[in-house]
Amino acid sequence: MPVKVIEEALSKGTEYGTIPIRFEVASRFRVEPMKQGLEGIRLIEEPLSPPYIKDYDDVENESPARWLKQWDTSNWGMFSAFDGAQRAGGAVIAGRTPNVNMMEGRDDLAVLWDLRVHPDYRGQSIGHQVFNAAVAWAKEGQYIELKIETQNNNVPACRFYARQGCILSSIVTHAYDEFPDEIQFIGRLKLKQ
Repeated sequence: MPVKVIEEALSKGTEYGTIPIRFEVASRFRVEPMKQGLEGIRLIEEPLSPPYIKDYDDVENESPARWLKQWDTSNWGMFSAFDGAQRAGGAVIAGRTPNVNMMEGRDDLAVLWDLRVHPDYRGQSIGHQVFNAAVAWAKEGQYIELKIETQNNNVPACRFYARQGCILSSIVTHAYDEFPDEIQFIGRLKLKQ
């Protein structure tokens, strides 16, 4: 049976949150200047031993069930992929929400808030399908750019967003007080030329 992607109300956030977002961190990107000055940087993948499990839903106030309590989600979209009755993946995209720093005070910038694929369905293009649904929603909403946040320890996500055409636009060290070893990567996807 093919997977079906549908748009759902954000009030289904608790159900959406049953899709695990945890993943094994077996490597990370080290950010290394190529030379002094303006010569650029290199991202060097390095293995981690021992690997560890990262679960964004374990971070305080980050689980989908909390979003309705924290934010005005009236300009957000949520897409879920189903294999029959089983949730296989999903994506949440945020737009035009005051007081969300990621939106940079812009009304023409949408933010990919969350993307998750159930471990049983990883590697089966579910992420691609829900990402495309989020991009279509943003284009329909007249957004001109999509902003994506990930971290250097989520190598599969970094590679996934690059395959979707996202461009790494900024690297922020010390972005997370609670995770001082993680480096924030911001990607962008132009939606209109």
